[in-house]
Amino acid sequence: MTGQWHENYEAGKKFFEENNYAEALVHLEIVLREKDGFADVYNMLGIIYYNANRNEEAVRALRRSLELNPRYTEASLNLSVVYNEMGEYEKAQEAYALAKLSSGHDESTYLDPYVKGRLANMHADIGNIYKDLGRYDEAMSEYKMALSLRPDFVDIKMNLAVVYRDLKDYARAINILKEAIDLKENFLDGRVQLGLTYYTMDEHLKAKEEWQAVLTKDPSHKLANMYINLLKGK
Repeated sequence: MTGQWHENYEAGKKFFEENNYAEALVHLEIVLREKDGFADVYNMLGIIYYNANRNEEAVRALRRSLELNPRYTEASLNLSVVYNEMGEYEKAQEAYALAKLSSGHDESTYLDPYVKGRLANMHADIGNIYKDLGRYDEAMSEYKMALSLRPDFVDIKMNLAVVYRDLKDYARAINILKEAIDLKENFLDGRVQLGLTYYTMDEHLKAKEEWQAVLTKDPSHKLANMYINLLKGK
């Protein structure tokens, strides 16, 4: 199962939501062998253990969930329930007080980079739809939400830059593309788009420099070869 924790994560959540705790337990425990950073996994395990009358294990799981995310209201309430069941009423009150305290804040449970990546890509997919429809404000909003989750996703940065270019905000488009290129060495598609942005601005020499740089790295790059033909005769 090594290297496949994310499949087990998705399966475990699915079975948990279906109240199939036996199957959920199998998958979620596999996740923890490879990844120890999911507050929601520990919370789910806490509920599963509690329903199996494994209260000590439930307490450990829920406390670990709160170590990862002290503002996880649901985990605090679940811990209070387990302590009550165990007759630990003072600890139950403490857990309940913690839940009330955390519920007054913006609750943002811990997100593993994998989860952030999935959410970011979902926002990006919606952004792509808006961009294709010419609804640029909505597209920018989705891309920015995606980048707030994973600012290292250079393809999303590139798509945001393309929107700015279509809106003729060339300076912002160039800055974003340069950020993306700095983040990922040999981000050739980003350099192609940077060259196209310069070309749109009638800065043909700069456009040629970008496309030639791409072809130096990858002589068969289709877009770079296609666009550099724009410069013939100029």
